[in-house]
Amino acid sequence: MAAHRLKASTPWHLAPALAALTPVLWVLTPAMGAWAEEAPPPPQDVWIGKGQFGFLNSNGNSDAESVNGALDLLRYDGAWKNEFNLSGLYGKNSGIVSAERWETRGQSNYTITGDLFAFGALRYEHDLFDGFQYQGSATTGVGYKLINTDDTKLLAQVGAGYSRLRPEIIDKDPTGLVVSRTPLDAEGEAIGTVGVDFSHAFTKTTTLTNKLLVEAGASNTLLTDDLALTVKMTDKLALSVGYGIKENSKPPPPLKKSDSTESVNLVFGF
Repeated sequence: MAAHRLKASTPWHLAPALAALTPVLWVLTPAMGAWAEEAPPPPQDVWIGKGQFGFLNSNGNSDAESVNGALDLLRYDGAWKNEFNLSGLYGKNSGIVSAERWETRGQSNYTITGDLFAFGALRYEHDLFDGFQYQGSATTGVGYKLINTDDTKLLAQVGAGYSRLRPEIIDKDPTGLVVSRTPLDAEGEAIGTVGVDFSHAFTKTTTLTNKLLVEAGASNTLLTDDLALTVKMTDKLALSVGYGIKENSKPPPPLKKSDSTESVNLVFGF
């Protein structure tokens, strides 16, 4: 399976289209869900999840290879919903490491009443090429299931918390090889957070998902948006085509604010 990442190359000519797509989906979703039945209750007291993996290897005028993977776990225990995600990306271009990122997220939701819930979330990221040695956050807030049918789901959440990050200055030679890294002082601050999670099943085998996360503070605002179209081949195997953007509002110079990722992955459920 192939996976390809465009690192801070041409994100902004594609990002507006992605940004414009998200509100359109929100507007159209009520129409898509209006005729659908309410979703059945989820399985209780058991871990369910999925993993995905992608690889790219190209040779010719330039040699490039990259690998990415992700693991998602989910468990319902009465009024509690617990989620865990671990993802990674590694890439080389002409023998030079051009991408290396690892991220883990965890969130617990507690149903207050009906579609209203409270949440607590943790996130930690280590990206060797975004200008931050690490970024971590702890947040809490409330969310609401705006649509919750068998075919269409849309939830939004808003909250506040604390973020800690450590910027670093990255120096590269003309070939793109990193020759030095200069860590700066670590920074901690209060942040606000907004999250939106959308999914729609066009058929029993084809599903569109979009996940948006914003963490905003005085030192930096992080935005991630991941769009994916998944097609099932069997009950356990699927193919997924995805596009994601990641933006840090204040990376150390001369780094660009945005990165984009394009992927084609094999997905397995369990």
